[in-house]
Amino acid sequence: MKLKFLFLILFIASIGVSFIVNAQSQKIFYNVKDFGAKGDGTTIDSGPINNAIDAASNSGGGTIYFPPGTYASYTIRLKSNISLFIDQGAIILGAEETSAAGYDAPEPKTSYDEYQDFGHNHWKNSLIWGEGLHDISIVGQGLIWGKKLIHYDDPDDTPKRSGNKAIGLKLCRNVNIRDISILHGGHFAILATGVDNLTLDNLKVDTDRDGLDIDCCKNVHISNCRVNSPNDDAICLKSSFALGYTRATENVTIANCQVSGYDEGTLLDGTFRRIVKKEYSDSTVTGRIKFGTESNGGFKNITITNCLFDYSRGLALETVDGGLLEDIIISNITMRDITNSPIFIRLGARMRGPDSIKAGGCRRIILSNIIAYNVDYRHGCIISGLQGNEIVDLQMSNIRFYFKGGGSKDVSNRIVPEYAKGYPEPFEWQVMPAYGFFFRHVRNLKMHDVEISFMNEDKRPPFILDDVWAAELHFIKAQKTSDVPTFILRKVQDINIHQIKGIKDVLIQKADKKEL
Repeated sequence: MKLKFLFLILFIASIGVSFIVNAQSQKIFYNVKDFGAKGDGTTIDSGPINNAIDAASNSGGGTIYFPPGTYASYTIRLKSNISLFIDQGAIILGAEETSAAGYDAPEPKTSYDEYQDFGHNHWKNSLIWGEGLHDISIVGQGLIWGKKLIHYDDPDDTPKRSGNKAIGLKLCRNVNIRDISILHGGHFAILATGVDNLTLDNLKVDTDRDGLDIDCCKNVHISNCRVNSPNDDAICLKSSFALGYTRATENVTIANCQVSGYDEGTLLDGTFRRIVKKEYSDSTVTGRIKFGTESNGGFKNITITNCLFDYSRGLALETVDGGLLEDIIISNITMRDITNSPIFIRLGARMRGPDSIKAGGCRRIILSNIIAYNVDYRHGCIISGLQGNEIVDLQMSNIRFYFKGGGSKDVSNRIVPEYAKGYPEPFEWQVMPAYGFFFRHVRNLKMHDVEISFMNEDKRPPFILDDVWAAELHFIKAQKTSDVPTFILRKVQDINIHQIKGIKDVLIQKADKKEL
């Protein structure tokens, strides 16, 4: 009996030794310094980093570990089943290219490059890129600093060995990017195109152009992110033709995020400065959440909730290149110091894409529980479809907007051009004739529990409805000067007005022009 017990102990011990040996032979973590990375901020470490990735990939996958240090690097090439762990105090630094060395070259030109800007359909000229991969992650408390990344739009002006973005991913699935910070991300801090099952969580992005660009992606969850991008969009959904075919961006949630347009770098250093003059468009900061501009494939089944806009442009929903924009719910939004339209919904016909693509549609959108304070006086909210192709089924409720005011009476008679083929941006529409809401080419509008006011006297009407059918306007309060109507109605049908201050309840079956 004692002999059997002794054999049992020896057998269990042998299993333990075997487990330890196997665990040691099957590496889980691959420290980049073990592969020759210096982390001194000067030596180019992309070679050792890529060697570590290759070693992990050859063993079936693993975690590439960056201990504290500054890893000057050119292109890092991801592979499937690989995680980059950037530890606290570790920096992946985008190095400056030379005539002899630099980033991977962008993909060759295609016949469809003209349908989007240069950066949208090139991924390999990134600090970190991956294509056709699965099960990858970039995590940790460290920093990706694209110090020498550039953001040229014209490929002829782009240095041949330069890097264009911090992270570029194409046709990947099961991707997690969490907890890291990105400073100065080039044309895009993160460009994800055709990426499915994508999670972006607890990111701090402080950059000069776009922050998070989600293009032709499905099943995307963006949460707890702070994105500062004074010169471009912070969180931007797109559905371009960059893959060579149309693909919708769909099944997206954006929650608990903050977007802003402070001076670059001042989100991460905590100073939140607002000094630097902006270099694009009308010299106002951007830093917003937007759908578009590229919109060949459309946007479907998207929710945005519990988000903050601070010193930025407002919310923009745009489909102008043939895609459907449908089934959208946006709620619990607060905005302060908004530099153009707090709500811009545009169905247009720019049609930047193949001739086979037809004009899209915009329908089934719900906006609720939105507050905006200190909003630029020029544009108000612009909601405009196309003649014969209207925005359909729009609901807006529990909205409180404070505009700066200051608009003159003469502009209230302005006839706003259609801008059907123009670039969809509020500043292109110039000073609008309504200080609050301008609706045009809309069907089935429901609007209730809405209050708008101005901080300085504004002599424009609060509301203009032009070619609007089947509208229910209830429990609305709008500040106005004494000689200005609350509503200017043009070519309207079935307008039901109920419980609006200063106006008797009325059902307007049809009117070519009416003031209330």
